[in-house]
Amino acid sequence: MFQRGDIVELEISDYAFGGRGIAKVETEDGHYIVFVDNTFPGQLVKAKIEKKRKRHAEAKFQDVIRRSKDEVISSFQEISGGPYIYVPIALQEEHKKKSTLEVFSRISNIRDLNDRFDEFISSPNHYYYRNKMEYSFSTIEHDLETGEEKDEAFALGFKRRGTWWKVESLNKPSGMFDEQWETILKDIRIFLQNTGLPAWHPPKKEGFFRHIVVRKSFEQDQLLLNLVTSSVGLEDFDVEAFASFLKEKLGNRLAGFQHTVNDNVADRAKIENGQWKLVYGEPIVIEKLLGLNFEISMESFFQTNPKSAEKLYTKALDYVFEEEIPTGKVVMDLFCGTGTIGQILSTRKGDVEIVGVDIVAEAIEDAKRNCKRNGIKGINFYAADVGKFLKEHPEYIGNISTIILDPPRAGIAPKTLLKTIDLGAENIVYISCNPSTQARDAETLSKAGYELEKISLVDQFPHTGHIESIAKFKRRKNEG
Repeated sequence: MFQRGDIVELEISDYAFGGRGIAKVETEDGHYIVFVDNTFPGQLVKAKIEKKRKRHAEAKFQDVIRRSKDEVISSFQEISGGPYIYVPIALQEEHKKKSTLEVFSRISNIRDLNDRFDEFISSPNHYYYRNKMEYSFSTIEHDLETGEEKDEAFALGFKRRGTWWKVESLNKPSGMFDEQWETILKDIRIFLQNTGLPAWHPPKKEGFFRHIVVRKSFEQDQLLLNLVTSSVGLEDFDVEAFASFLKEKLGNRLAGFQHTVNDNVADRAKIENGQWKLVYGEPIVIEKLLGLNFEISMESFFQTNPKSAEKLYTKALDYVFEEEIPTGKVVMDLFCGTGTIGQILSTRKGDVEIVGVDIVAEAIEDAKRNCKRNGIKGINFYAADVGKFLKEHPEYIGNISTIILDPPRAGIAPKTLLKTIDLGAENIVYISCNPSTQARDAETLSKAGYELEKISLVDQFPHTGHIESIAKFKRRKNEG
């Protein structure tokens, strides 16, 4: 049977949660299962065995040998971040819904989940929906025409699936991000290559050009750019000439351009890993979400698909307001980040007291600034640990009607979840970007006396395996 490191051809026959293609290999003992991320039923793929178990293996995708009969090839360039760009949207959504409800039911031990399922919410925009994209440079290029690896190249685009060193140059729009920007990216690559300075060499951790990060405001229809380079060769780079080239190409759509010098060998574009300066324009753009304005800098956390986020937040707050919030009781927004949910909640029902809590002090400062920008009062933000919050603010003991949870992808740490339960809210509305960890927490909440009333799914990221979920839990009458 397979050994770790084997390169194999696999026929994908089914789809599992998170975009894991399933191949069933006939053996004397029956079917042996191999999971291959970001593949789709009907495809014949080449993959490398990464992990081998008694009953299943996990393999890393390398290439599509034969397309699925369901795929419809379009003019978009397929990228690692959009593996299902050729799969019709309706079919993507069908597989996402089925696989998510199956895994949620299995992990949470809720057998009648279909009876509690509310709705599947599609993304309003299926193409060009992202408001942020990060592009990588590399001297090692995967040539899309020949399928060969080219050394001493100047590639600008996305890492090839399954590799960290090899980049596929983007030569036409991916269908995921701004069409004009991705149309001119090839011209930008040629301009920078003509400077004579090299692209980054990931294995050697040397070179000059490293990343370009772009943020978009749909409200302003403008772009904020960050070019990340090393310092080696900096004196030979005319950053003002590049700024002029960007202005020529983008005109008034260029909101701002900044240059970050990052000599950290870690392959990340984050500004805190280097020194940055604003070369042109402004360091922020403004985005609108359900009528509210939000400042977005290069490092701000903000929903990647804002139009879909409006649908997600609307559904979450529908769940909040299904229950009466008694006078004197508060709604607590845990993991509140920059305060988006609390502010939207305030615009829907201004007489409700809202408490926002996040352990990240910088996020709380952003939340307060956004509230001021939007003229919203009556939200109390605290930079605090959930477990210590009630000890520091005993005035909220017994006064929490509803908790809104919106944790990071890893979910809520078990101890933090137990401390959240100890807050004693009547209702919990839980937003998750990883339904499998939400399902794990649903079992804990059930044991603590909270029953799952309903759940909805939101397709925030078309053409990927990701899906978000919103669950409403209510404390059983005989509990607490």
